[in-house]
Amino acid sequence: QVQLVESGGGLVQPGGSLRLSCAASISISRINTMYWFRQAPGKERELVAFITTGGGTNYADSVKGRFTISRDNVKNTLYLQMNSLKPEDTAVYYCHIAGAYWGQGTQVTVSS
Repeated sequence: QVQLVESGGGLVQPGGSLRLSCAASISISRINTMYWFRQAPGKERELVAFITTGGGTNYADSVKGRFTISRDNVKNTLYLQMNSLKPEDTAVYYCHIAGAYWGQGTQVTVSS
């Protein structure tokens, strides 16, 4: 059973930063692509960013230049560094791998 456990969410003021982590119960070194998604209240889940084994990355236009995705294949952990946070970044953030596995999500709230 693959488990993904997100952490690092919380309440932050606009302009602030948070670093999300997603710890996997399996070795991620052979997982080609890992993803961060988010879902805001009343909206569909959307792709935020992904990263390949080779370190290639891709970001949603709404987070480009503010968010950075990374992975540590030794610690089996996926990260999302979020800077210059905006109220519209408020959502539950999920990590996702292999087309099948999702974490439970971590809430990010950006508000003054």
